[in-house]
Amino acid sequence: MRLLLQERPTGREAPRFVQLQLEADLLGGWTLVRETGQIGGRSTLRREQYLDQGSALAAFEHARDLQLKKGFQLMFVQGADAPRP
Repeated sequence: MRLLLQERPTGREAPRFVQLQLEADLLGGWTLVRETGQIGGRSTLRREQYLDQGSALAAFEHARDLQLKKGFQLMFVQGADAPRP
């Protein structure tokens, strides 16, 4: 599952973005990958490991909701259904 969120452009500088990805790993766990940065600039990549799909999905949804509350807009969604093992 992957989401791309972006701030509204203000005209002064390039908007910031947040990309969230939820991936199954080879050992049966789950990885939440967060990439944040400014469009056309540097970005930061963080990975968080989870033992089960439920806790990984809850963390994914929490991260999404926080960004939406900050004013980010949903730009792209891939795999809208719950991830499959």
